[in-house]
Amino acid sequence: MIRHFIALLYCSLLCIMAGCGNTAADQAQEAEARQMAALYGENRELPAADSTLTYAVKTGNGFFVGKIDDGVVSYKGIPYAEPPVGPLRWHPPVAAAASNRVREAYYFGYSPIQTRGATQRASYYPQSEDCLTLNVWTAPADSAGAAGARPVMVYIHGGSYGWGGTSDPMFEGHNLVKNHPDIVLVTINYRLGIFGFLDLTNLKGGENYTESANLGILDQIEALKWVRKNIARFGGDSANVTIFGESAGGGSVSLLAVIDRAKGLFRRAIAESGSVALSSSKAEARELTDMLVKETGIDSVGQLMRLTTAQLEKINVKLSAHNRFPMRDGVLIPLDPYKAYLEGKARDIDFLSGTNRDEVRYWVGSMGGYVPFKVAINVWYENIMAPLPPEQQKIYDTFTDEYPGDRTMGRVEFFNDLMFRVPSTLTVSNHSESGGSTYNYLWTKASALPHRGACHTVELAYVFGNLDQTIYTGGPVDPQLSATVQQMWTNFARTGNPGTGSHPWPQYDPRTRQTMILGDSIGVAADILGEQYRLIEPLAPRFISPLYDTISLNVPYVRGILAVALAVIAAVITAVVLWRRRHKRRRQVQSRRS
Repeated sequence: MIRHFIALLYCSLLCIMAGCGNTAADQAQEAEARQMAALYGENRELPAADSTLTYAVKTGNGFFVGKIDDGVVSYKGIPYAEPPVGPLRWHPPVAAAASNRVREAYYFGYSPIQTRGATQRASYYPQSEDCLTLNVWTAPADSAGAAGARPVMVYIHGGSYGWGGTSDPMFEGHNLVKNHPDIVLVTINYRLGIFGFLDLTNLKGGENYTESANLGILDQIEALKWVRKNIARFGGDSANVTIFGESAGGGSVSLLAVIDRAKGLFRRAIAESGSVALSSSKAEARELTDMLVKETGIDSVGQLMRLTTAQLEKINVKLSAHNRFPMRDGVLIPLDPYKAYLEGKARDIDFLSGTNRDEVRYWVGSMGGYVPFKVAINVWYENIMAPLPPEQQKIYDTFTDEYPGDRTMGRVEFFNDLMFRVPSTLTVSNHSESGGSTYNYLWTKASALPHRGACHTVELAYVFGNLDQTIYTGGPVDPQLSATVQQMWTNFARTGNPGTGSHPWPQYDPRTRQTMILGDSIGVAADILGEQYRLIEPLAPRFISPLYDTISLNVPYVRGILAVALAVIAAVITAVVLWRRRHKRRRQVQSRRS
């Protein structure tokens, strides 16, 4: 009870500092919602005669009619699986049924069910459990550079496995294909939050839901199966598929490379700012289910199945701060993915991975500014350090030595390594050791937003060539850097080598750790982590729970915040008591006079 009170108090303080309820912020979100809703439209069924239209493509589950714009044809909202509703809720995806129907493919499908978030624009798009759709961008066969079977790039969006969707304007594929017409681009939706990553096995009736904790990953595999079967009709080469993704998408990519059921569905993989570390143990996954029972009183799958989508949405909102990642169940996902890489489970996959220099600073924005961000980082750091022996704590405190004026930035550096750089480096090192073709990068181009640096997500506008998308960059995108990065990513998709004529890119070697630096200057550097890697590696295999999950009373920073909060509360109570007393006396005086 006390722990919940502390967590609530802590989060409340952060909300106050972040300006929760701020009218300007609310208005901005309303504007975002209107903008995203305007993108929505219903893909209608068309007469059978329309199957002869120029941009009608026959797939295993029907004809889909696309739209051409400036030399690129788009097909949006194509279902790759049956709607996971009714009796299919919390079950593995079922391949879309064969059909000869003709349908428009003009608009994105629904976003997966999720809570609304200021930096997750797809969350403002219409949502539904019926969300298993994908989108294809391709150049007409008669356009320059588009002849023959073309390499396919399949993008998996991020969002901590609880947010996001393909409707986000950041992932609009037109510019990438316009710039590289010899590439076919696919983006996919998958189930999120409690719909995609909720372990039901310890509930009554859960014995028939053994894969419920990894449904989002199974959705991704089903989408890749659809691509293998149908992408040739769009000009793509089903034998040359590259999956790529950022954050949770990068984590998905890293996991898919060592999942047996995904074998043969892709040849190459690009993981941006995500790794196998973004996964949960069985015990951690079960915590979310236990929380569901505690918060709702629901203890059976039958009760859950009887709930409406709207009721489940409310539960998802309640539990969204405690989202869990895909579960390392030992069946679909290896118990130790790092070991799986070392043993060569992904040896046949060409692998490109990297991180951004200042990943963690992304949360400056989502927490409402630098002050609440600073509070959160210090609490989180000390919470992680609390169970470690004093000797180990002293070792990790060395990160603050380079920042004597502000220990926070040293702790930010610690989290950059713990959450992103070291897990990514350990993965590519193990992949390289096993004999796999491996490349590594570090993104250093900074955002123009205050305190952000080269933060999480900042590279996305560059990769997709959507130079007008400044939500993460905070300003204009360098078109030359964007062109170079697009060339590298598409080169990798074509040949397995991301290097260009101007910037040759050597394969990663775990002894020299050669890494491509992508920023204001571009070039190869060796061992960019140095001693930091040795310090952090022992902690890397350990999953770090999301912020606010548990708050330890033994953390000095928490005790300090609590003391301040209690002092504020005491002051408010005292002021109210004094005011009431004064008011009472005034009324008594007035009563005597009358």
